[in-house]
Amino acid sequence: MSNNPLLNRPDLPKRFYQHVSVEQASVGFAVALDGRPVKTPARKRLAVPHRAVAEVIAAEWERQGERIDPATMPMTRLVNTIVDGILDDPGPVRAEIARFAETDMLFYRADAPERLVARQRERWDPILAWAETRLGARFVLAGGVMHVAQPPESLQAVRVHLDRFTDGFGVAALHQATTLTGSSLLALALADGHLSAEEAWALANLEEDWNIEQWGADGEAMALREQRWQALQVAVQLLPLKAG
Repeated sequence: MSNNPLLNRPDLPKRFYQHVSVEQASVGFAVALDGRPVKTPARKRLAVPHRAVAEVIAAEWERQGERIDPATMPMTRLVNTIVDGILDDPGPVRAEIARFAETDMLFYRADAPERLVARQRERWDPILAWAETRLGARFVLAGGVMHVAQPPESLQAVRVHLDRFTDGFGVAALHQATTLTGSSLLALALADGHLSAEEAWALANLEEDWNIEQWGADGEAMALREQRWQALQVAVQLLPLKAG
């Protein structure tokens, strides 16, 4: 029995299966527990287009102990969301990603200290240059947090690029990457192969890392950051499915 009180909470369901397997399904690959298909909360069959993703889900179910803890199953949770709420109509989620480009983190720069200003310029400006070359979009920068309107033609270029993501898996993965990094441009560069997950994560946490250098790290905050990093790694595994 686990000594972790969170895993022994009575509201967590007990593990009811012995064997986990990946099976061919009509729409790709599905996970089965003792031969019975895993269902989403909406009672749909949990299936994905690629075996590698199904194997990640299967491994999450296999790792469960006496009780099933959804908090330790990030891929299962994401795919549940996709199958139940995004797959049939990814348009609204794609539009939400586009709205991030109106206030992207990379546009808002520190006024001081100069070393932080220089670090943002050195590390964030190349992503803006990539966006200009790859998307045909130029953006306006601002000091501090005061809102700055972006050129309509640049926002339209982002929307056109987003149309390359044609199904719920790619759209949901891109949305998760966007919200976790705070930047639609970082997420798009990640999906395009211009950035690795590690590079995108470092750029997304540039200011936090600067503060850690000055004042030290908070243990609880770093634990939450690790959870977000794991969630980004899950999203990256889905990005290639329909990145175009």
